[in-house]
Amino acid sequence: MSPIELTIAAAYWLNHPDRFQRVLNAAARVVTNTRKYDRGLHHTMRHELHWLDMSEHILFRIATTVYRCLHGTAPEYLSELCIPVNQRSSRYRLRSSQSNQLIVPSVKLSTYGPRSFAVAGPTTWNSLPEYLRDPELSIDTFRRQLKTFLFAQY
Repeated sequence: MSPIELTIAAAYWLNHPDRFQRVLNAAARVVTNTRKYDRGLHHTMRHELHWLDMSEHILFRIATTVYRCLHGTAPEYLSELCIPVNQRSSRYRLRSSQSNQLIVPSVKLSTYGPRSFAVAGPTTWNSLPEYLRDPELSIDTFRRQLKTFLFAQY
């Protein structure tokens, strides 16, 4: 698949998370050999398969992408959208500059603006606890602790 086809496919799943959740539920039923109307599928997905729900999976992917942007392993066109607060000369004295937060740009359209990576990435990153925003974490440690954090919210 070309990058454009991947972007279109990702946008489709992000705009229709209920459809992707149904696909995850079907996959969980196949793996656990349960029927459609059996109870406890959600519990099985969480505690036995260690799968995140679709909304949490989206947050996980966005936060991982922002981590890669900040550590220089993401494409340049994404990395330039993640600007730390302490890199702006007008904001370097703010308390948020010491907490590894990112600048969230303002949006004009409330329908599509918050869904863009330029806004959703920094917003998701700023909502993470401070121990997850530590620049010294490796990618494996970050992903493991992020998944643990998302499971703990349940």
